Amino acid sequence: MIVMETTTIQRFDSSVYAARLRRAAEICREQNLAGAVIGTGAEMAYFVGAWASTHERFSALVIPAQGAPALIAPKADIADFHPEALTELGVTARGWADGEDPYALVSLPGGGTIGLGESLTSAHILALQARFPGSPMVLAATALRSLVMSKDAAEIAQLRDAAQAIDAVHARVPGLLRAGRTEAEVAADLRELILREHDSVDFIIVGSGPHGANPHHSFSDRVLRAGEMVVVDIGGTYGVGYHSDCTRTYIVDGPGEEPEMYRVLREAQEAACRAVRPGVTAAQVDEAARAIIEAAGYGAEFFHRTGHGIGLSTHEEPFIMAGNDLVIEEGMAFSVEPGIYLECDCGARIEDIVVVTAQGCERLNTQPRELR
Repeated sequence: MIVMETTTIQRFDSSVYAARLRRAAEICREQNLAGAVIGTGAEMAYFVGAWASTHERFSALVIPAQGAPALIAPKADIADFHPEALTELGVTARGWADGEDPYALVSLPGGGTIGLGESLTSAHILALQARFPGSPMVLAATALRSLVMSKDAAEIAQLRDAAQAIDAVHARVPGLLRAGRTEAEVAADLRELILREHDSVDFIIVGSGPHGANPHHSFSDRVLRAGEMVVVDIGGTYGVGYHSDCTRTYIVDGPGEEPEMYRVLREAQEAACRAVRPGVTAAQVDEAARAIIEAAGYGAEFFHRTGHGIGLSTHEEPFIMAGNDLVIEEGMAFSVEPGIYLECDCGARIEDIVVVTAQGCERLNTQPRELR
């Protein structure tokens, strides 16, 4: 995969972040948490729009159940968190200098349960446990999942635009897949096309022939051959920081007769999309795809989950897989991407991002799903 490049990320209006902070504090009160301590990355960006990183130094957004939130960061880096924007949100910026104890700046009532963000490293967690010895600590993402998983109108608009951006790239893919070219040459072209439509590249998979049987193959110097299938899975970062992610399977130098395994795969992906609606579980959506693939004799060749949530992270809750009894709700956004992988031969996958609606779901990706 190509590593995401640094870029200037846009922001929503401050009212969007203010509403999220208020709701997070309400959830902390409802769940009897003293508050949440959120590290850098997508979790912090969700609440304040800041993507700054301070490496090993402690930086965190503290959302108390009662009182004003605070952002703690090294004085050397705190300007990267846009203090003027924090002020609009009612967030206090607290800087610390090397040699000072940054954990002493975390102001929460002792003894209460504290929610911790997923990006906090073990070193920071141990230091927080020492700072609050009588406070049980839980995963903040679990407490706040209802807020983060249900996308608001602004987020859905971003995801819809990101999907259209990656669709524009997929529309160009058939012209790139010519016998004699290498996967790496195709990937280089895809990188340029993604950057025309997005702010940065997240990943590129070009899996030709037997490489298509590896779901997480990136690309190599393997030469494409006429008539073989190629799995192209691509994604980028768009706008405020939301992600695209879409997979299509192609035939080098154009389609021939559709193989049985691909017909089965198309039916499975369609069935899973039809199964998406409020009230069903994530496991039921997974089963809708898996049952068709298993009935056709390819059950062992579909060995990953059917989907993952998407937003400010490419992979986030909800995870569409067996055993997940999470109930699907309106506003959730996730991929539907069953695959069939014939070891040492070929593979195929079809992936769309969907948003759950009151009646079912909206597919955000619209490029053809037939072999091209």
